[in-house]
Amino acid sequence: MGRFFSSGVVPLRLALLLALHCAAVSCSAPPPEMLHGSYAGKSEFRTVNRKELESCLNPSPYLAINVSTAGGGAANLPDEAFLQVTVAGVLKPSASDWVAMITPSNSSVSGCPLSVVNYVETGDLANLPLLCHYPVKAQYLTSDPGYMGCKNAGCGERGASGACTARTCAATLTFHVVNFRTDVEFVLFSGGFETPCLLKRSGALRFANPASPLYGHLSSTDSKATSMRLTWVSGDGNPQQVQYGDGKSSTSEVVTFTQDDMCSISLLPSPAKDFGWHDPGYIHSAVMTGLQPSQSYTYRYGSDSVGWSDTIKFRTPPAAGSDELSFVIYGDMGKAPFDPSVEHYIQPGSISVAKAVAKEIQNGKVDSIFHIGDISYATGFLVEWDFFLHLITPLASQVSYMTAIGNHERDYGNSASVYVTPDSGGECGVAYESYFPMPAVGKDKPWYSIEQGSVHFIVMSTEHEWSEKSEQYNWMDEDLSSIDRSRTPWVIFIGHRPMYSSHGGILPNVDSNFVASVEPLLLNYQ
Repeated sequence: MGRFFSSGVVPLRLALLLALHCAAVSCSAPPPEMLHGSYAGKSEFRTVNRKELESCLNPSPYLAINVSTAGGGAANLPDEAFLQVTVAGVLKPSASDWVAMITPSNSSVSGCPLSVVNYVETGDLANLPLLCHYPVKAQYLTSDPGYMGCKNAGCGERGASGACTARTCAATLTFHVVNFRTDVEFVLFSGGFETPCLLKRSGALRFANPASPLYGHLSSTDSKATSMRLTWVSGDGNPQQVQYGDGKSSTSEVVTFTQDDMCSISLLPSPAKDFGWHDPGYIHSAVMTGLQPSQSYTYRYGSDSVGWSDTIKFRTPPAAGSDELSFVIYGDMGKAPFDPSVEHYIQPGSISVAKAVAKEIQNGKVDSIFHIGDISYATGFLVEWDFFLHLITPLASQVSYMTAIGNHERDYGNSASVYVTPDSGGECGVAYESYFPMPAVGKDKPWYSIEQGSVHFIVMSTEHEWSEKSEQYNWMDEDLSSIDRSRTPWVIFIGHRPMYSSHGGILPNVDSNFVASVEPLLLNYQ
């Protein structure tokens, strides 16, 4: 999460100044072979040249892009695949040659130097492609160690004698793809990320089933542990079902959101409103009732028309007042690519965290998970939510996955958040509340409490007004006063931003006003 600022003007100005500075001077960047280690806050931008190039001069007439899966062709993409993308027919390999994966295929691939602002305003300082629309992934061809030395040589043309008259070079890259519902395309550029010029396009690739029901994740609805909510994503907006237990079923409610639901300011459109927009499809949510606490069940979700998920086993959490509870709490996890690509806001530790928690769940050691803010770090680059949901599916499909809102889900200049930094990239909580419907007080009031075992959890929003006499403050006061300590002797108070910090720095890590307002309330009920 970001540090505290008194005004959103400060970080926005910093973003603009950084963009202008890099446009005027040479900003160093890691070599292409270090790109996978390039993530938010860890690298700088290269020189930003304001000259736009639509296509490269004198491209090789032999260029070709071939895409295949482990099973062969890529005419109909599965819901998840590792694609082998081979670029062939290159006459003169260059370290500035790279491939982007775009979705949908009609996204703009023109160069836009000021796209740097879209990255920087959300806190992402990585070296990323400056196209006019966010490319989902990108890799330099030097990711293939044989590219520059032309170790994968071919022949573009042969003379009358059969001798090769045009020696060509090739590179093969691996791209991990999940079902975005929209078609994808691979595009070859030269000129590096900062001055891209187009060389070749692969042509559109489509998913076999854009309506597939995917990324099912569970959450608790109350403290009785007799019902569980399942939420999933599909390209189809008709109601679907979750089938569970011994012949039971529940029909989904369906929501979605559009570009018009995203926040922006008049000066510049937010990433969510423009540069980073991607259609989210339809978010389905259904409640499974008639369950028993601390019991295992199976379920599947979907419909006959769009298909069904695999059958999944899950376990309900302990009911309030029971003696034992095992849970995991973390924040700021985000996601990272499963391939060597660069993409927006990489959190390198996220994959190892997800694997470690999944192992604990498989061993029966986790009853529930609490993810306390900075959920996906999509921050206005909406396709990143699909990658994040894919990452957590092995965890969140088996146990209750409860969340709290953070600055990277909610904050933006005119969104009425406490902090007006542009950290959400214009999402303003809309995507978060759609993907993670918690048992909250109401729309855009994402605070709630829930009891599991001997623990009373209070989940507040540090991004909504918490000052004394505010709606959220009064709710916290009432909730704290109503706790039955004989039933739940443990009380855990959850919020994304810290009230205390041992970390020093030029900027404050703790909002003294937040401490002054909330700490006395907690001390009163300790």
